[in-house]
Amino acid sequence: MSDFSIADKEVRKVVVRFSGDSGDGMQLTGDMFSQSSGQEGLDLTTMPDFPAEIRAPQGSIGGVSSFQIQIGGTEIYTPGDMVDVLVVMNPAALKANLDKLKPGGTIIADMDSFDRRNLKKAEYESDPLEDDSLDEYHVIKAPATSLTKSALKDLGLSNQAMTRSKNMFALGIVAYIFSRPLQKVKALIDIKFGHRPSVAEANKLALEAGFNFSESTELFSASIVIPPAKLPKGTYRNIDGNTAVAWGFLAASEKSGRKLSLCSYPITPASEILHELTVRKDMGAIVFQAEDEIAAICAAIGASFSGNLSVTTTSGPGASLKSEAMGLALISEIPLVIVNVQRAGPSTGLPTKTEQSDLYQALFGRHGDAPLVVMAASSPDDCFRFSYEASKIAMEHSTPVILLSDTYLASGTSPWRIPEMAELPEIKIPKFYGKPEEWEPYQRDPDFLSRYWKSPGDAGFEHRIGGLEKKEDTGNLTYEPANHQKMTKIRAEKIARIAKKLPDLETVGAHEGKLLIVGWGSTHGAINTAVTELLEEGEKNIGFAHFNYINPLPANTEEVLSRYEQILICEINNGQFINYLKSIYPQFNYKQFNKIQGQAFFSSEIKAEIINQLT
Repeated sequence: MSDFSIADKEVRKVVVRFSGDSGDGMQLTGDMFSQSSGQEGLDLTTMPDFPAEIRAPQGSIGGVSSFQIQIGGTEIYTPGDMVDVLVVMNPAALKANLDKLKPGGTIIADMDSFDRRNLKKAEYESDPLEDDSLDEYHVIKAPATSLTKSALKDLGLSNQAMTRSKNMFALGIVAYIFSRPLQKVKALIDIKFGHRPSVAEANKLALEAGFNFSESTELFSASIVIPPAKLPKGTYRNIDGNTAVAWGFLAASEKSGRKLSLCSYPITPASEILHELTVRKDMGAIVFQAEDEIAAICAAIGASFSGNLSVTTTSGPGASLKSEAMGLALISEIPLVIVNVQRAGPSTGLPTKTEQSDLYQALFGRHGDAPLVVMAASSPDDCFRFSYEASKIAMEHSTPVILLSDTYLASGTSPWRIPEMAELPEIKIPKFYGKPEEWEPYQRDPDFLSRYWKSPGDAGFEHRIGGLEKKEDTGNLTYEPANHQKMTKIRAEKIARIAKKLPDLETVGAHEGKLLIVGWGSTHGAINTAVTELLEEGEKNIGFAHFNYINPLPANTEEVLSRYEQILICEINNGQFINYLKSIYPQFNYKQFNKIQGQAFFSSEIKAEIINQLT
C-alpha cells in the first residue's frame, strides 16, 4: 500500500509523477514543482521521461511524456520507485503509467480528455474513470481543460492557446495538496514567460484555477505538510547533470587560469552541455559546433595544443567516431576531457533512455595500447564535482580523461549547494623551471611522469606534435623498437600512478562481513537507499562501496574487496564492471545483478536482491 494518503497531515517524503501528451508541458510542470519544492527547503531528485520522437502521435501511448520527482524532509537519493500521486492529462498517460502507481495511491486526472476518441487511442474499451477498474486507488476527477478555458475566457486567447495552459491547472492542484505557496510558483512562471506577458498571465490564472478547485472541493480534507530537510547551510539551486557538467568546466577554467574551449557536435542526450556553454561567453567559454564528431574532437585537440582547457562532449555513437582521435590525444599526451553521456544502445538504440553500457568502450575502445583515465559521476549535482575533477586530472597529468555520465543524470535534477571558488581544490599544473634551451617536449615530472604542458606559442618552447611514435624526451619521430616499448610502458605507468592522488574507496555499513554491494556511476542513489534502509532495519552483514574512479581504481580497492565473503555488483548493463574487476582481482567471489531496460534501478529491486543474496 502507499505510504502516503490524501488524508495525511504530514509526511516525510512523497513521489509524484506528472504525465501527459508530449505537447502537454509535463516537463515544465514537473520542473516548476521541483523548483518550488527546493525553495521550501526540501531535498529532491527528479527523472524526466520522454519519447525519442520529436512529436509522437497525439494521444498515443508511445507519445506519453512524464516527469517524476521524489521530495522529502530527509535525504533523497532517487526519484523514487513506485508513485504516490499520479497526474494524468489523458487516457494514454494513465495506461502508460498506472503500473507505476502504488496500491492505494492517488490519481489526478483531467476528466475532460477522457472522451471516446482519446480512449480509443489509448486502447481502452471503457472509461476507467467511470468503470470499476480504479477502485483500489483514490481518483480525483478534475475538469482541467474546461475550467482552464473558463478561467482564461477574458484574455482573448485562441481555444488552443487556452488549452495549452491546463498543465498549470494540474500544478495548482498539486501545489494545494502539498502546501506549496502560489507566489513562489508564479515567480517561476514570470521567469519562464516574462518576455511573453500574455502567456505568463494565462499560466498564472490557470494555476490559481487549479488551486481554487482543490480548495473548494470536498475531495481534500486538508493540505499536506512535508517538513524541510536538514541540508548543509549554503545557497542552493536545482541543477541537472548536463548543466552541472558545464559549470564544473567553467570553475576548472577559472581555477586553473586556462581558457575553456568546448568543441562538440550535437547528440542526444549530451547536447545541453553545448547549449549551456554557448551562453557562457561572459565567463570566457569558447564554443565551436563542428560539422561532425571527428572534427569536434580534432578541433578540441588543437585547442588543447594551444594551451586551453579543452573539452568535447558526446554520447555512445559519437564516442565510437572519436576513438581514433582519442589515441592521438593519448600519444600526444595533452590534456583533454571527453564526456560521454551514455544512452541505451547499441546503434541508435533507445536514444532518450539510460544505460551504463559504454564502460567497455571507455576502457578499451581504441586501437593500440591506449589506457585512458575513466571516471563516472553519481548524481546530477555531483556532475559538477567530477567534471571539475576530470579537468584537474587532465591538466595536472597531461592526459585525456573520459568522464561518464548518462541520461538518468543528464536530465535529472537535485539540489546543489553552490560552492565558493576557495572551496574547490587547487589545480597544480606541473611547471618546468629551467631555461627554454634546457626543455624537451617530452620531459616529465619525475613523480607522476606527466609531460610538462607547453603551448607551441610560448616563446622558446616551440615544438611539433602528432600521432607518430615519439622519441623519449625529444618527441622526435622514431621507429626504434625499444623506444616504442618504453614509451608504451611509460604512458601506461603514468595513468597507473594517478591512483596515488585518488581518494580511498570508502564503505557504508559493515566494515567487513558476508556481502559487499558494489556500484559505479549513476547506480549510487538506488543502492545507497536500499542499503541504508536495510541497515536501519537491523541488517549487520552488508557493506556498500561505490566507484567513481574506474581507471585507475582507488589504491585500496583490493583491500576493501578482501574483507567480504561475497561481492554483489549492480550495474545497468550486461555485466561490464564485474568483468573488469574480475580481470584485475580474480580471487574474489563475485555475484552480479543487472538491469537493461533503459531505466535506472529501483531501490526496491536492489533491496530485494540483497535479501536474496543473504538467504
